Amino acid sequence: MERYHDEEWGVPVHSDAAHYELLVLEGAQAGLSWRTVLHRREAYREAFGGFDPAKVAEYTPEKIDAIIAGTGIIRNRRKVESAVNNARAFLRAQEEFGSFDEYIWGFVGNKPVTNAHTDWRQVLPETEASRAVSRDLRGRGFTFVGPTICYAYMQSAGMVNDHLTRCFRWRQIRDQFGA
Repeated sequence: MERYHDEEWGVPVHSDAAHYELLVLEGAQAGLSWRTVLHRREAYREAFGGFDPAKVAEYTPEKIDAIIAGTGIIRNRRKVESAVNNARAFLRAQEEFGSFDEYIWGFVGNKPVTNAHTDWRQVLPETEASRAVSRDLRGRGFTFVGPTICYAYMQSAGMVNDHLTRCFRWRQIRDQFGA
C-alpha cells in the first residue's frame, strides 16, 4: 500500500491501457477495501488480457465463467461482466475521441485538479466533476461507474491530487504535473 501511494496514486495517467486498468480495479473495489483489490492486481492483469480493452471486449460468456471459476480475482459475476461491457464502451469512446485519455481528461480541463486538504475528513467521496464523469460514462454504456467510484478513479489516475498538503507527494505532484 505504501509503495502504491508513494509511486502511483495521484500520478497523472495518459495511457489508455492504464485508464482501463484503473476503471476495472476501481469497479472491482466497490464495497471492498482498495487493499483487497491491489493485492490481486496481477491476477486481474492475467484475467483481463493485460488490461487490453480490445481483447477483453471479445470475451465470451464461457471466458467470463472461466475467470469467475479462478481464484485470483474477486469472483463477482456482475463486476466481471462489467469489466467486459466496459471494454466495449471504452473502445467506442476511443473511436469517438481518438483516445480515452483525450475524452476523460476533458472533464478537468486537461489539467490535474489540486486540492489542499489538511485532514482526510476534508476529502469528499464524490464531487460535481465525478458526478459529471459518472453521468457521461453511464450514458455511454459503462457500468459500475457511480460518482464515488469515478472519484476514486480520478484520484488514482491523477486527475485530482488529493494527497494531504503535509504529504511529500502533494507538493511533488503539484510541481511536476502542474496540478
